[in-house]
Amino acid sequence: MLFTPGPTAVAPEVREAMAEPQPNSAVQPEFTERYQQLCDNLQTIYNTDHDVIVPGGEGILGLEAAIASLVAPGDRVLCISNGIYGDGFADLVDSYDGNPELVSAPYTEGYDLDAVAAALDAAADADDPFSVATMVHCETPTGTLNNLDPVLDLLDEYETENGHDVISVVDAVSSLGGTPVPTDRIDLCLGASQKCFSATPGLTTIAVSDRAWSAIEKRDPQSLYTNLLPWRDVLDGFPYTHLDANIAALEKAVSLLVEEGRTEVHERHASAAERCRQRGAELGLSIYPDAQRTSPTVTAFHLPGRARDVQQEVNDAHGIVLATSLGEFADDILRVGHMGYNADVTKVDQVMDAIDAVIE
Repeated sequence: MLFTPGPTAVAPEVREAMAEPQPNSAVQPEFTERYQQLCDNLQTIYNTDHDVIVPGGEGILGLEAAIASLVAPGDRVLCISNGIYGDGFADLVDSYDGNPELVSAPYTEGYDLDAVAAALDAAADADDPFSVATMVHCETPTGTLNNLDPVLDLLDEYETENGHDVISVVDAVSSLGGTPVPTDRIDLCLGASQKCFSATPGLTTIAVSDRAWSAIEKRDPQSLYTNLLPWRDVLDGFPYTHLDANIAALEKAVSLLVEEGRTEVHERHASAAERCRQRGAELGLSIYPDAQRTSPTVTAFHLPGRARDVQQEVNDAHGIVLATSLGEFADDILRVGHMGYNADVTKVDQVMDAIDAVIE
């Protein structure tokens, strides 16, 4: 029983779709029709009329392609962070010879809005504008869900007062499909197949605003694989051979979400998260960072020095695969991924029964 925060368990219908004979993405219109249906359904899940594209590559491709497509050498990028992936955006900017300014908050807290405002004011005073701002909606390693609207408000105010567009890039990989995302306020909103969509790893999903397309055209990226421009119009052909079976799987997985209804899907995730945390509280487990900032898609239990041992014992005794965290939290946080196909109260009870048996 796979209960990690990605890759997630895959529904039988999705596995069956992936196993069927697939049309050739280079020559058969059936593939293009399937791809277009997928993009249309993703617009419904994203709740946006922005273009949605699906390049071939795991979710990290989306993060890197966003930077490669938008950031020219020397461009200033405001990287707003309170977690591992937020910090990682600054590393990506640096690798493309951009100039990142990292505005960090402690991992236990929300974004530092005063520091963000100060960075924007300083850029305006120096007439040295930011071209891009990066954020993470759900920091999966700690289960933290960030409120993006106050930061997006600050960017709007900066643009209105100073006349400089700042293209917003948001990693919503582990929240899309599980909880609302303010996609229409975001220029590049990044997702991936293996999280709340509950398809197999291998595809990136990106909602792209018109002004983001304009910025990418102005940047004129020279790469192929990390260049988003060729994906703007694929009716005349894809930039490279697409992952046909992965597209079939994701198209099926997303169609199931559309059929269920976006609101109903979000409610299902919220119910699963509530049950997980209720059961955890009964067992005396604390949540990292706290219940108010925890995502409906993943719960991070704080077990200092014990997370790996509990993870292994739950796997050995009950056949349930959980995840620990990354970096400095690897032995202190145990993560339960109640997202996608596993956002189910009955399944959550099975997982928490197993944790209960192990930690007694």
